[in-house]
Amino acid sequence: MRKPHDEPTTAATTVPFGRETRQAYFNFAASYTPLNHGSFGAFPTCVREYQRRLQSETEARPDTFIRFTYPKLLREARDIVAPLLGADTDEVVFVPNALTAVNTVLRNITYQDGDVILYFSTIYDACLKTIESLEETTGVEGHSIELVYPVEDDEILDRFRSAITEIQSQGRSVKLAMFDTILTFPGVRFPWERLVPICKKYGILSCIDGAHGIGHIDLRHLPRVGPDFFISNCYKWFMVPRGCAVLYVPYRNQALIRTTYPTAEGYEPVTQRETQSQNSYFVNLFEKVSTIDTTPYICVIEASKFRDQVCGGEERVRKYCISMAKEGGELMAALLGTNVLDNKTGTLRDCSFTNVRLPLDVTEDAGEERHMGKVPSTEAKAVADWITIKSVEEFDTFIATRYYASAFWIRVSSQIYLDRADFEWAANVLLDLCSRVRKGTR
Repeated sequence: MRKPHDEPTTAATTVPFGRETRQAYFNFAASYTPLNHGSFGAFPTCVREYQRRLQSETEARPDTFIRFTYPKLLREARDIVAPLLGADTDEVVFVPNALTAVNTVLRNITYQDGDVILYFSTIYDACLKTIESLEETTGVEGHSIELVYPVEDDEILDRFRSAITEIQSQGRSVKLAMFDTILTFPGVRFPWERLVPICKKYGILSCIDGAHGIGHIDLRHLPRVGPDFFISNCYKWFMVPRGCAVLYVPYRNQALIRTTYPTAEGYEPVTQRETQSQNSYFVNLFEKVSTIDTTPYICVIEASKFRDQVCGGEERVRKYCISMAKEGGELMAALLGTNVLDNKTGTLRDCSFTNVRLPLDVTEDAGEERHMGKVPSTEAKAVADWITIKSVEEFDTFIATRYYASAFWIRVSSQIYLDRADFEWAANVLLDLCSRVRKGTR
């Protein structure tokens, strides 16, 4: 296995992280301020050029590249990504996105009447839709554990155990539990490492939605934690083109993955599978799944070089992004006169997101809004959407805004191309928009 890039193999660039990195290595419009890396990611110019070279080579000799060159490059890309998960190369495969991987795992599991998929109310919406779809076609049922942030990690664990006990008392069985590494909204660190041992204790399969995982947090301890399935987008935080995600299935569980979705030429009936080793069947299954542009998978090679040789290694990237999220969030809260979302033990902010409350009050009395500058609760969602849209239309950025837990919150992503000045600018944009909301001029 290749050594993970937590230490640079060459001297890191002298261009400091922040705006100078944005201008030197990325392709944003000069007027655009990228505050929402967590949704679609971004990749540097060198990766864009590498992808274009791959695409040109494909078009120059389609059969040669797709049939012979691509499999070798795919193996190299898997060799690079596996150590970042502490895994063997043959335990990881690429798919277009995390949702494809989620469907691959959940739809390969065999369910019986009375089986339950356990998840939290903070689940990514499309993952919830996948569970609801399975409820229509199998005997499985979903069970949601309600969470409203801020909440302590210990309480999350207690609610998880209680839900398992409740389901078992009804004569049903938790077949699989699904939870995140970092939530989408609010953008907070989730105690996934502490939930996996509980799954093991109760004989529950654990499927980790690490969409915000690789390139964001250190995952080299993954095999020691021991989830049954782990999924992570590479295009979000590892700086490769969309779409690219990695699916980790430890050797012990590879027999559970019988087909890709869609089913492709790598599939073999059970009688044929028995003649192959489990890991070779698993790897072959995902080598070619329909004809799509797979160059994003190969771009892991160039993205790794950039993060290693230009950025100074994974640890340097993580340290900057997480500290800038904390520093930037606190700066925004101070300028807005509000607070950053956190719990008493301070576990929520160990990631590259910050969640800041907006200085807007909400009332249940619609008539009170005219005199007090408050937002009627019936209009809260519309106001949150308006703030997001205006950030795009008037300020050439995107500030994700939601009405959540009776307050208005924004989520901002930290990244190596942002610095304090960007967070300060965002706070001033929000002060302007919130002032217009209070005056009723939106």
